This record gives sequence, C-alpha cells and structure tokens, in this order.
Amino acid sequence: MQIIAENIANINTTKTANGKPYRRKDVIIKETTESVKIAGVYEDKEPFLKVYDPGHPDADKQGFVYYPNISISREMTDMAYTSKVYDANIAVYNAAKNMAQAIINLGK
Repeated sequence: MQIIAENIANINTTKTANGKPYRRKDVIIKETTESVKIAGVYEDKEPFLKVYDPGHPDADKQGFVYYPNISISREMTDMAYTSKVYDANIAVYNAAKNMAQAIINLGK
C-alpha cells in the first residue's frame, strides 16, 4: 500500500532529483511455503506521458512536458486488490486460530 500511495502522490511530479519525471514503482513478491514476502521494488519502464504545454516550467524546447507513467485507475485497482488479499489473509489466519482453539477446547 505504501508504494501505491507513493505513486499516487507523485502522479504530477514532472521533475525529480535526477531531472526526469517520477517513475511508477511496483513490488516484486516472493512466495515461500510459510509466507509471502516483498523481494524488492522496481521502477516501471513504460514510457512517460507526453503532453503539449509550452508554458509549463518543465517543458522541453518543443513545448512538451513529460508526466509520470502512472494511471490513477491502475493504482486504485491495485489498492483494492491489495486490500482484498490482506482481508482474505486475515480471514484465513482467524479461521486457523479458531480451529486450533477448538482443538484445545476438545481436550479440556
């Protein structure tokens, strides 16, 4: 969720410290038998959005401004999906906990 929030916050960032627009970030997830872990974060290599705006301070000589390769609809979809996966994981955890408690209670 933090990466999604960072992407949304930078949707209009046309110039970063390296002088280029912000690049959308995504996570690499690694599944193990016990858990799911974030293996890393990478920058999306999709091209920037090119907009003609000659009055913009970051416009090039031809009057084009390059905006981040971020789609708000994609970010919101990713956020909804991530939230649902989290909720499903909590439900599985709670079910396992309740089953374990039921087994303990059988022995009483």
